[in-house]
Formats: sequence, structure tokens, C-alpha cells
Amino acid sequence: MSKIANNLHSPADTMTALHLRNPLGDNVDVPEFSATEAKNSFGRVLDAASSQGMVAITKRDRTTAVVLSLDAYQALLDARDQALGSLSHEFNALLQQMQTPASRKGMMAAFDASPEALGQAALTAAQAPR
Repeated sequence: MSKIANNLHSPADTMTALHLRNPLGDNVDVPEFSATEAKNSFGRVLDAASSQGMVAITKRDRTTAVVLSLDAYQALLDARDQALGSLSHEFNALLQQMQTPASRKGMMAAFDASPEALGQAALTAAQAPR
């Protein structure tokens, strides 16, 4: 058993530890309970999740679920919100770049161009050295 399991419970307990990533991306030992242990001792599962951030629940020696503490769950939501905010900022910056007079003039020229002129422009762009 891992140090975490030894510190949380007596040696008679059957809980082991699994290695998973925490919300910060670090590999950590995560207490592991069988589904039967979790059902019979749900208070212990909640205590372990609260103190360790998360616990793994196994069924037939395969991890099937993870119980998160409220702090770990909130960290996941915050990380998602930060990523979405970053993408929104990037989108807004690109949109602003496309709102210049030169961009507007180019789009109007594209809308006014004939199909042949558009085809020729596409060929020219595809053949241009990169």
C-alpha cells in the first residue's frame, strides 16, 4: 500500500492507491476503493476525497469512477473557463484584424469578382511559394 493509504487507514483496510493526474496536471497517488468498499463505507470515501482531492472507485480491478472533492471539481471548472476565455480573446483579436478598411475592401472585391476571377485567384494562391 502507498503512504497515503497507510496514513489514512489501519493496515487491516484493503484500500490501495492509484496514480492519476490532479487538476494541476501533477501525477499523484490517489486512494482507491473497490465498489463494494465504497458502497459499504461511503463516509470513508468522502473523507478520503475531501482530504486527498479525489479517490478512485474500482470494479473487478478496473478503475470505473473517480470521486472528486469540491475543490478539485472547482479547479477543473476554472481551468475550462480559463481555456475558453483564452480562445474568446484570440477570436476577438482575429475578428478585429479582419475589420480593417483593407480587409473590408478585399472582401467587397471578392464578392464582386466573377467565378473565373475567383478560380484564377485560387490557382495563383495555391501555386505561390510558401
